[in-house]
Amino acid sequence: MNIKPAIAFDIAMHAPTAAAISALLYPHAEVVLHDLKRGTVVAIWNASSGRAVGEDSLIEEEFGVVSGAENVLGPYEKTGVDGRRIKSISAVLRDAKGDAAGLLCINLDVSMIDNAVKLLSAFAGAAQPRPQVLFSRDWREEINASLHDWLKERGLALSALKRADRVALVAALEERGLFKTRNAVDHLASLIGTSRASIYNYLTAARGDAS
Repeated sequence: MNIKPAIAFDIAMHAPTAAAISALLYPHAEVVLHDLKRGTVVAIWNASSGRAVGEDSLIEEEFGVVSGAENVLGPYEKTGVDGRRIKSISAVLRDAKGDAAGLLCINLDVSMIDNAVKLLSAFAGAAQPRPQVLFSRDWREEINASLHDWLKERGLALSALKRADRVALVAALEERGLFKTRNAVDHLASLIGTSRASIYNYLTAARGDAS
């Protein structure tokens, strides 16, 4: 939506907005005000691009014509002086006639986010297959994995299981032979938040349904 100011254009009136944005995103974002009439940088906060006030904006003189009715350009990517990835966006500041008279540019350094993504990917990436020699007798891990696989396949939440669901779950675990270990019933009871007696009741119901 285009909103044309009723007063003559004064780029200084946008300085508080730019200052507020820079304070919120400090120290990760550079905020720049360009005066398109003069073709210069008129203010800069959290300077990180090497620019300075009074320098040439390096923006085409025909920008106002090219930008047309667009008031927001971006987000788009730039490269920082040290190679860091910068995500930028520019707001077109218009005069009383609706012509592009200034730009408010925000240059956000996203390299820290990129590094965090790489770090998380390294830790959460695909793991190697489990060494069978370590898990062949680990009945707890087998019950844990089987329980959550069963829930995932059916799109169910553990906290929302109804009695019929619990009977079906117990039936699936018994079919895999997971109740042959003496403490398996106690372990499953603790996982789903019920009593040992309830697990045996579910087992009885599952066996009755199977017969």
